[in-house]
Amino acid sequence: MANFNFNKVILGGRLTADPELKQTQNGIAVVSFSIAVNRRYNKDTQQSETDFFNITAWRQTAEFVSRYFKKGSSICVVGTLQNRSWVDQQNTKHYRTDIVADEVMFVDSRSDSSASFGTDTFAAAPAFSSTSDVAPKFEEIKTDDDLPF
Repeated sequence: MANFNFNKVILGGRLTADPELKQTQNGIAVVSFSIAVNRRYNKDTQQSETDFFNITAWRQTAEFVSRYFKKGSSICVVGTLQNRSWVDQQNTKHYRTDIVADEVMFVDSRSDSSASFGTDTFAAAPAFSSTSDVAPKFEEIKTDDDLPF
């Protein structure tokens, strides 16, 4: 049997607090934050439940998160699961599972985000759309007979 390893997580939720950008001793940007993700609902209580996930982002991704996201912001995170364990001073072993973010994306539209956080919050945020001047020009194919496949 082939060796198959796959570790990919995709989450969409809301930040539970403002992210705080920090630097390692070597000057690498890092930010840790958590997001709340709703589950559909609990069958017994008929109410939705919320899971909280700890996320760490590094370098440019960390800078992006700290610059454009605030408490309550909707966010999509693509990353990997990472397990850690350590022993504290009382000799108790602790375990923690975190998500290391590879990609972070906006979920709300620019106008939705501005309404929630003030109109200038996302003024400098990059736009993810192309204008017709920059968009590539495509040749129109009149019939199926002209298709190259």
